[in-house]
Amino acid sequence: MSMNLAPYATRWQDSRGRLHDEAPSRYRTPFQRDRDRIIHSSAFRRLINKTQVFISPEGDHIRTRLTHSLEVAQVARAIARTLGTDEDLAETVALAHDLGHTPFGHTGEDALDEMMAPYGGFDHNDQALRVLVHLERRYIDFDGLNLTWETLEGVVKHNGPMVTPESGPDRLPTTIRHYNENQDLRLDEYASLEAQVAAIADDIAYNHHDMDDGLRACLFTVEEVCDQVPHVGAVFQKLRTDHPNVEESVLTAVAVRQLIGEMVDDVVEETKNRLKHIAAERPEDIRTADQQMVAFTDTMREKERQLKAFLFKHMYRAPSVNAERKRAYQIVCGMFRHYLKYPDKMPAEWQANNQALVRRDFGRDTARAVADYIAGMTDRFAMAEAVKLNV
Repeated sequence: MSMNLAPYATRWQDSRGRLHDEAPSRYRTPFQRDRDRIIHSSAFRRLINKTQVFISPEGDHIRTRLTHSLEVAQVARAIARTLGTDEDLAETVALAHDLGHTPFGHTGEDALDEMMAPYGGFDHNDQALRVLVHLERRYIDFDGLNLTWETLEGVVKHNGPMVTPESGPDRLPTTIRHYNENQDLRLDEYASLEAQVAAIADDIAYNHHDMDDGLRACLFTVEEVCDQVPHVGAVFQKLRTDHPNVEESVLTAVAVRQLIGEMVDDVVEETKNRLKHIAAERPEDIRTADQQMVAFTDTMREKERQLKAFLFKHMYRAPSVNAERKRAYQIVCGMFRHYLKYPDKMPAEWQANNQALVRRDFGRDTARAVADYIAGMTDRFAMAEAVKLNV
């Protein structure tokens, strides 16, 4: 199975294994088993009602965290295949990358981080690890999903090293710091090429799909984005010239697909150049490199910056979205204060879970259990709880 892989690819046969030993599968690689465990987890299913930007949107076509994760996984597999790396590991990290997100997108995370400031803070990547190694309780012999070292490494540091000369281990988020004491994730190094692929696939997917959702929600027009983001305008202009009679919704779908394709091509070529520059011949060469190997060219990075700036102004901070964000912030903060004061009002399973984590020298305070409970909520459940609690 590894004969078609590049020399710098991660090979499942060389996996550093799982924290808790398990018998191997007869038919699936360790990374394929990791992927399947994530897909069958409760946290993954809940992503269907967690949103990217909009709060519990009414329309059927607006993306959720679940559809976004599937789209990221598809882009990651495509890039990994082209680069000759392990597609299953890239897909697995892509599917797991949003498991730690709260209800109401980044607004919910900001609110929880403020509430948790006296108790170690809140970070969605740290929460994703917490879900994977503690909160998912589906096995008799251990908490969590007992994923491979390579998958956990990818989830934790797909955006780069977490321990740097400027940021030592004492500043690590709570769960990552504690878990790293039991299984060294080499936090001062880069992640595998597969994890880096998953990270950039996330950027590629959400930029263009958020633009698509913003157009569907009428937060801005095609003309506005074309006027302010030149490379997007160039694609639309050519499509309109070549296909003058095609309806706008179809042209938008084609444009989004082409823009994603351009980014994928750019990433592949830039990554190949960087790999050639360091003469990468083994997976360790990726981890010990002096920069991320999977990246955009400077030209494409500027195009991405322009699109992000447009979306921030016209979508993420649009008046209608800001109104939803304000209410979402109030809901999360109100629920946190309520459950911190009345922890017995949380479901019995969450109270038991907190006691189990305390016994394992993890999550010693009630606040962390409250954060776990709220972070796992879907948008709809959180809004229903807010009504019930009158917060």
